[in-house]
Amino acid sequence: MTDIHKQKRPSRFSVHSEVVDGILVVTVDGEIDHDVMGDFGRALLSEDATAPPRIVVDLSGVTFLDSSGINVFIAAYRRVSEAQGWLRIAGAQDPILDLMEMVGIDTLIDCHPGVEQALKA
Repeated sequence: MTDIHKQKRPSRFSVHSEVVDGILVVTVDGEIDHDVMGDFGRALLSEDATAPPRIVVDLSGVTFLDSSGINVFIAAYRRVSEAQGWLRIAGAQDPILDLMEMVGIDTLIDCHPGVEQALKA
């Protein structure tokens, strides 16, 4: 018998960060779930004191988001708010937006159709 939880699965998550005009832009692809919440959290909750307190998270390549990802968003929102910054979501597909609306996170974090709009908002 094989334990499917211990099998090595193909990579289904990637995250890339860059600073654009003093704003941290985090681009995520794949599925955001419990298995990747550590990597996702590190991308948004940097311990680097010089990290910008303004963050845009590009979710245009995200196909799945569970409560683990929602919790990371809430923690990131709290951190940037304490630093007088902000967190914005860009490019989320309809199923991801529906989930955010269902749990009410869209009332805390502004959602925009794309990164350019989020950067300029």
